Amino acid sequence: MIRLMIADDHAIVREGLKQLFALVADIKVVAAAVNGAEVLDLLRNKPADLLLLDMTMPGISGVELIARVKAQNPEQKILVLSMHNEPQIARRALAAGASGYLTKDSDPEVLLAAVRKVAAGGRHIDAGLVEAMVFDAGATTNKAPHELLSERELQILRLLVQGRSVNDIADALVISNKTVSTHKSRLMQKLNLANNAELVRYGVEHALT
Repeated sequence: MIRLMIADDHAIVREGLKQLFALVADIKVVAAAVNGAEVLDLLRNKPADLLLLDMTMPGISGVELIARVKAQNPEQKILVLSMHNEPQIARRALAAGASGYLTKDSDPEVLLAAVRKVAAGGRHIDAGLVEAMVFDAGATTNKAPHELLSERELQILRLLVQGRSVNDIADALVISNKTVSTHKSRLMQKLNLANNAELVRYGVEHALT
């Protein structure tokens, strides 16, 4: 029996996943978390064979959360289930310690197979990302500027492009306004952008909405 923890801040996603896993006999959902702090706390008290992790949640998330989970328990197996299909995000997740990466548009059968494979000690990468990751790795000199941002900077960039205010982003990520403003200043400097209009234009041009 595979003991599975689901970590996703969207209730519909969590409930849908629970219903899917309830249909099979070899996977049991033992816990569900809605943010990074809860993930770390639950894993201390309710061990799981596999953590099924969303990359974008309030507070600690993404690569930072994966690194903290692995620091807390180096043997913890992690399978990322994300809406993001960019190869650089998948590569960062795997480098941080995840054993697999799937996008949320994957078929249920693919997700079940990935859960079983990663729980058994294997690795699984979304088939649609494998080729993109290979070619992306060989084109480092042609990387877009946003691909060099930190995980948190990229997350905040996406939210800014969506039209979210600094206050909204701070509330969503459970961090201070000052922290959001600092990240915004740094990412705009890295991208050589002068104002919000240029930022939004950049985001639209690079499909970061």
